[in-house]
Amino acid sequence: MNAMQFLISTLFDLFLMVVLLRFWLQWAKADFYNPMSQFVVKATSFAVNPLRKIIPGLGGLDFASLLLAFIVAAAKISTLMWLIYSSWAIQPVLIQALITVLKEGLNLVFWVLIIRAILSWVSQGYNPIEAVFHQLTEPMLKPIRKILPPLGGLDLSVLVLIIGIQFLQMLLMDLLA
Repeated sequence: MNAMQFLISTLFDLFLMVVLLRFWLQWAKADFYNPMSQFVVKATSFAVNPLRKIIPGLGGLDFASLLLAFIVAAAKISTLMWLIYSSWAIQPVLIQALITVLKEGLNLVFWVLIIRAILSWVSQGYNPIEAVFHQLTEPMLKPIRKILPPLGGLDLSVLVLIIGIQFLQMLLMDLLA
């Protein structure tokens, strides 16, 4: 039973992260001709495009992607609830789905920052994934750099943002516990 729960959670969470990444790419106005961006668009367009006919974007925000993220989270919670308890209730599914979207959004930002930091140490020359990660994270890092400039050539803004994300995740879990 645990193996099945792990598999279901992992598959839903991976797709949820790709959907949230699509929302983030559009919000940050990242390069959509980048190979990584193209992967994200192709992996999610089968579900986002029909939703766009119902829910248009507004002010540069792709609400169809956000709705899809909520639907994927609700499907994950529903599947796990049915698997574990053999029952289903709408209110816990909706609340847990919202929490799941927030949690996975914070996880996505965390992992993009970690990968960006590692790539900055090892990449040589132009790397398309690094370029997209830079476009995604720079709007969040720039205000931190205004307060905390690089010290001796060492940019601590990524570390400060990672600590902030971890704090938000713990705060979210404490508030919902």
